[in-house]
Amino acid sequence: MITPSIASSLRTAAHAAADEARRVILPYFRTQGLTAENKAADGFDPVTLADRAAEQAMRKVLQSLRPMDAVLGEEFGRSDPLADPSGLTWVLDPIDGTRGFISGTPTWGVLIAACTDEGPVYGLIDQPYTGERFEGGLGQAQLTHGGDVTPLRTSAVADLAAATIFTTFPEVGTPAEGAAFAALAQQCRLTRYGMDCYAYALLAAGHIDLVVEAGLNSYDIAGPIAVIEAAGGIVTDWQGGPAWQGGRVLAAANRQMHAQALAVLRDQMKG
Repeated sequence: MITPSIASSLRTAAHAAADEARRVILPYFRTQGLTAENKAADGFDPVTLADRAAEQAMRKVLQSLRPMDAVLGEEFGRSDPLADPSGLTWVLDPIDGTRGFISGTPTWGVLIAACTDEGPVYGLIDQPYTGERFEGGLGQAQLTHGGDVTPLRTSAVADLAAATIFTTFPEVGTPAEGAAFAALAQQCRLTRYGMDCYAYALLAAGHIDLVVEAGLNSYDIAGPIAVIEAAGGIVTDWQGGPAWQGGRVLAAANRQMHAQALAVLRDQMKG
């Protein structure tokens, strides 16, 4: 059970970790000569000094403030508490959208989620360069920017034909997954690409209606799920089940939009 005091502690730790990630990452962004190592055996999956330094910095903050919690990060895997485990796990992506980061686009972000065994209960999507922090869970659903705090609320658009849909890569995933996305996108008003985690933030803020992706890991989606669901949206896999451990993800602004999009994806993936 997450008591008010635990909730306060989690929020404090998450914001402290995000603040430290901002401090570490920003000196690297849009600098000449920043190199990226390719982690992929096939294709291009970049990682930079900024990714690794930010995750290490966040781990130090969490170890100091919440030593009883486990941590799972993209760059350094899982670490468990030495004693008195709380049952909570922090799921971290120090830079979601490293391809965008090394290209100079401000669509990457720091993702932080506090999770139980049943999924995320709280999350942050932080964009250090624009100074935007999207927060959701434990009674919060808000955007903080420049000292202003704005409630987050997903769109009320309920007709697929009026929807704006996002995904990061035009190919989406496998050829079958790409074809399923294309079939869904053909029924939407507007399709956009390449926003990484920022698309989920825009969904939580009510600016777009759908985000559909495949091939995700838990650290790509746990934080966004907490933010979107706190703002009134719904996030599942392409069969309507839990999505917080990754795989195929359908994020929708409301249940009506989700039901229509899910029907299309299910129909396309039957074979």
